Amino acid sequence: MHLRQGTSFLYLSWRWIKYHLFNRSNGNKMRDWLQGVKCEYDIVVIGSGLAGLTAANTLAKIGHSVLLLEQHANYGGMATWFTRSGGHLFDISLHGFPIGMIKSCRKYWTQEIADSIVQLKHIRFDNPQFALETTFDINDFKNILKTRFQIPQETVDAFFSTVRAMNFYDDQAMTTRQLFEKFFPGRDDVVRLLMEPIAYANGSTLDDPAITYGIVFSNFMSKGVFTFKGGTDLLIKKMRQEAAKNGVTLKSNVCVEKILIEDRRVVGVRANGRDIKAKSVMSNANLKSTILHMIGPDHFSKEFYDEANAVRLNNSSCQVYIGIRRGEKIDHVGDLLFTSVLPNFNSTALCAASVTSRTFSVYYPDTRPGSDKYSIVSSTNANYSDWASLTPEQYEAEKKKLIDETVTALEKYLPGVTRKIDHLEASTPKTFEHYTMHMHGASFGTKFEGLKVSMELPKQIRGLFHAGSVGIIMSGWLGAVNYGVIVSNNVDKYVRENK
Repeated sequence: MHLRQGTSFLYLSWRWIKYHLFNRSNGNKMRDWLQGVKCEYDIVVIGSGLAGLTAANTLAKIGHSVLLLEQHANYGGMATWFTRSGGHLFDISLHGFPIGMIKSCRKYWTQEIADSIVQLKHIRFDNPQFALETTFDINDFKNILKTRFQIPQETVDAFFSTVRAMNFYDDQAMTTRQLFEKFFPGRDDVVRLLMEPIAYANGSTLDDPAITYGIVFSNFMSKGVFTFKGGTDLLIKKMRQEAAKNGVTLKSNVCVEKILIEDRRVVGVRANGRDIKAKSVMSNANLKSTILHMIGPDHFSKEFYDEANAVRLNNSSCQVYIGIRRGEKIDHVGDLLFTSVLPNFNSTALCAASVTSRTFSVYYPDTRPGSDKYSIVSSTNANYSDWASLTPEQYEAEKKKLIDETVTALEKYLPGVTRKIDHLEASTPKTFEHYTMHMHGASFGTKFEGLKVSMELPKQIRGLFHAGSVGIIMSGWLGAVNYGVIVSNNVDKYVRENK
């Protein structure tokens, strides 16, 4: 018990120190990032990931007073961006999501946002087992499986019917490995084609429950992969404007140190040292950070707290951001390139410190209308433990190695690109941990068991809800938006019933 409380205290102390250090400027003056914030709201939303933003917007539209607090300077959570000198603007993470994002944005945001979602039509695979290009929709994939991989039509149809029918209430005992063995025994090349993009999309492995693969795969296997034309910065700007128009109070650079509980009921939050009352609180922060650090064990049953403590975090990511010099051009080599030198697909090797697989997201000028800039983001799945134990010198050396090897790998697809590059930098799991405050920089939230804990949180503390990257299935832009809506409906019901 004392160890748990000590861990929470250290974490909260770091959050408080970080807030003070971040906000100190010339003359040691402190800016009040909570200026204009009222003493009480119907709902406080912690975190501005797509689930948090969507929930806040949904709740404000139906008449609730909503305060959204974001600890970072930028809104958007993992759906964010950063700028660098030379006119470079980089999106964080892969820029693809299923067609369902159009419907969700139209319904829960605006028609203007939905109209800016366009298809990425050139998805490439290049590895020792095969090289091909696809539009990544169900018809093209079925045709590739039948003609390129010689899989009987009835087997292909049966596989797609099975994954389309998967839902949250299915048997969790079957693993993704067992699913593939059932339909494609001994065909590691087929497994690679079907599994590799999803592993990059949500961090799932062959040993996770099959439903964590099937639900996400079937979402993509409809009309292909889509992105937001104009970039993540424009998407979040439009979402912020819409949320503010609907009455949400949005505040960045505000660190929530504690969720305030009285008699197993939420009563508000402590943020930047100030207590703000609320009838309900919805956390869009990391599930384990919310329970273990913002609250602690004293307000939960021992069984629930132990269950939450045992939830496994998903893996993290490394990324290399490559800026092309203004005035230079690169050939069109595809929108997403899934590349690997590994002889066979391997979930463990996909995260290993010795990088064998990369996904290149290529941003052409038409990605951001009006821009003449090209940029490329390389993504690799990674383990936090491989980076956390390095000395500062080792850490910088490994980042340089990651950058150098990534540029070398890119030369295969864009010969001569090295001389066109004028900006290079890398992020690691420690980078994600620093900027997002996700435990261990977990890019994809928690493993599947986190979903149950997330959904049962209100049963432990009345008025406390969570919507974030849990259970793998809820990872990704579309899952985040939809989970935010699901939870906002529960928040609305609670607040109305307890007014």
